[in-house]
Amino acid sequence: MNKENNTGEDWFNRLMKYESIRSLPDHLKQYIVDQDYDAYTPIDHAVWRYVLRQSRNFLKDHAHEIYLEGLTKTGLKIDTIPSIEEMNQILSKIGWAAVPVNGFIPPAAFMEFQAYKVLVIAADMRQLHHIEYTPSPDIIHEAAGHAPIIADPEYAEYLRRFGEVGSKAMSSKKDYELYEAIRKLSILKELPDADPKEIEAAEKDVVLKQENLGEPSEMALISRLHWWTVEYGLVGDLKNPKLYGAGLLSSIGESVSCLKDDVAKIPYGLDTAGYAFDITTKQPQLFVTPDFEHLIHVLESFALTMAFKVGGIEGLDKAVECETTSTAVYSSGLQVSGTFTRVIADDKRRPVYIKTTGPSDLSFADKELEGHDKAYHADGFSSPVGLLKDAPAPIEVLTGAQLKERGIIEGREVELVFESGVVVRGMLDKMTRRDGRLILLTFSGCKVTYNGEVLFDPSWGTYDMAVGEKIVSVFAGAADKSAFEQPSSVSKTRTIKVAYTDEMLALHMLYRKVRDYRETDPNPTILREVWYELKNRFPSDWLLPLEILEIVEKENLFPGMARDIKEELVELSVKREAFSKLIKDGLNLIYNT
Repeated sequence: MNKENNTGEDWFNRLMKYESIRSLPDHLKQYIVDQDYDAYTPIDHAVWRYVLRQSRNFLKDHAHEIYLEGLTKTGLKIDTIPSIEEMNQILSKIGWAAVPVNGFIPPAAFMEFQAYKVLVIAADMRQLHHIEYTPSPDIIHEAAGHAPIIADPEYAEYLRRFGEVGSKAMSSKKDYELYEAIRKLSILKELPDADPKEIEAAEKDVVLKQENLGEPSEMALISRLHWWTVEYGLVGDLKNPKLYGAGLLSSIGESVSCLKDDVAKIPYGLDTAGYAFDITTKQPQLFVTPDFEHLIHVLESFALTMAFKVGGIEGLDKAVECETTSTAVYSSGLQVSGTFTRVIADDKRRPVYIKTTGPSDLSFADKELEGHDKAYHADGFSSPVGLLKDAPAPIEVLTGAQLKERGIIEGREVELVFESGVVVRGMLDKMTRRDGRLILLTFSGCKVTYNGEVLFDPSWGTYDMAVGEKIVSVFAGAADKSAFEQPSSVSKTRTIKVAYTDEMLALHMLYRKVRDYRETDPNPTILREVWYELKNRFPSDWLLPLEILEIVEKENLFPGMARDIKEELVELSVKREAFSKLIKDGLNLIYNT
C-alpha cells in the first residue's frame, strides 16, 4: 500500500475487513492509497453535488434502468463525495468492494482488480473547470460512473469475467510506455495552472507513441473492448440506446452529446477491437450492445483468440514479443514463468524447445514448486516440448512400467530422444509428479542437443526438464504472483495536489458556509452575507450562486436577493460562454424540476 496521506496502516487495516480486499494479491495491494477524505475542499463537494444532481435528472430517462437503483445500492449520496469505507459497507452486501488508487493504473492491474470483484476508485476530485468532463480519472468517474451499474448481477459478472480474461492478456513494453504518456498528459490537463507548452509536448508524445505502437498486443485489443463497453458503452436499441459506460455516466457534457446524431452508433461485436480510442477527448463513435448477455458472449469469443486459450507457437511468440514476465503451461500442468527469449519450432510450426532468460520459476496449479524459485533458476530455464520417439503416449501419462520399459529410471543414465530430434542425455536424479502426472525430470551431467546445436551443456549444472507434449496456455505475468515478485509497476508519475492561493481559500470558506447551512446551521443571514461577499470578490464564480439560489427559492427566502442572483447568473452566462450551458442547466434544475 502507498501511504500517500497520514492515515497509514489504520486505513489499510480497515479495508482488510472486507473479504474481496483481503483476497487481493500483494502486487495489487501496492496500488492502494489512502482516500484522505478531509482533503476534499468545499468546492469539491459542490462539484460532486452539481454533477450528481444534473446526472440523476438527465440519466433517469437516458441511462440503463439499473442506474438510479444502483446509486442507492452502492452507497452513493447526492450531496457529498462518498467515503470509500461507507461504500464498502454497502458494496459488501452484493459481494463487491472498492479501494482508492492514484489516477490511472496500468490496464492489466485495473482488470485484475475486477477479477477479484474490487472497484478501483481514483481518489482525486476533478477541478471546477473540468466539471463537464475530465481527462483524468476521478472519484466522480469511478464512484458515480462504475459503481451504480454493478447492481445489475449480469453486468457485475461481466466485469468480473472481463477481469479474469483481461489480466491474462499479453502486453508489450510499448503498451506500458503509452500508458505512462497518457497518464502524464491526463495529470497535466487537470492542473488549473498547467504550462500550455508542457501540455502540447505531452500531447505530441502520446500521438507519437500511438502511431508507433505497431501491431496491437492482446492487451491493446482487449483494452479497446473494455473502453467501448465498461467505459463508453451504450445498451439497447441502436436508434434509442441507453447509457451504461462509466465515462458517459460521469460526464454531464458527454452524457448528453453522445446521444446526438453526429456521434455514430455501431452494433457492438468482435470487430469493435479494431477501433482505437483517445482517452483525453470525446469519442467520435460509440458501440451499442443489445443487452449485457451479449457483452459476455463477445468477451468469450475474443478470449478464444488469446494466448492463454490458444497456447502453442502462437502464444509463445507473443510471450517473446512482449519482453516481460509470462507463463507457459505444459500439458502436464507444469507452469514455467519468466521472460521468454527463444522458441524453436519444427516445420509444422509446433514448439519443440523453449527458453527463458533471467530469473524464472516453476509452478503447478499457480503454486511455486519447492526448490524451483527465481533464485534457483536465476539465469533462466529451458526445456523441450513434445513426444518421445516411438512412445505409446505423452511422457506425462506414461505408467511406471512404461517408463521402466524405456529405461527412464531414477539413478540411471537416461537418453530421451524426442520426435522433434531433441536429445536429452544424463543421469536421472529425480522424477516429480503432481496429480498423478509426471511434470519434471531432474538430471545431473546432462547434455541437450538439437540438430547439432548444444542447448544445455553438463558444465552448466543441474538440468530440470519440463515434461509435456504441448504448451496448452500462455498468459501474462507469473503463475504464482505471490512468489514471483516483479518490479513495481506503480507509476512514478503521481497526480499533483493543487496548492491554493489565499484568495481561493477565501472562496472555499464561502462554499463551506453554504454547505454548513444546508447540513448543520440553517441561519438565513449567512446566505445573505455570503452572497454579497461573493458578488463583490468573486464575480466570475457561477456554482456557489446556484447553490444559494436553490436554497432561497426552495425555502422562499429573500425574494429580492433571489432575483438579483438569477439576473447575475443570466448575465454571466452571456459574458462567459464556457459557463453558459452549466448555468442554464443549473437554473433549469432549480425552476423546472
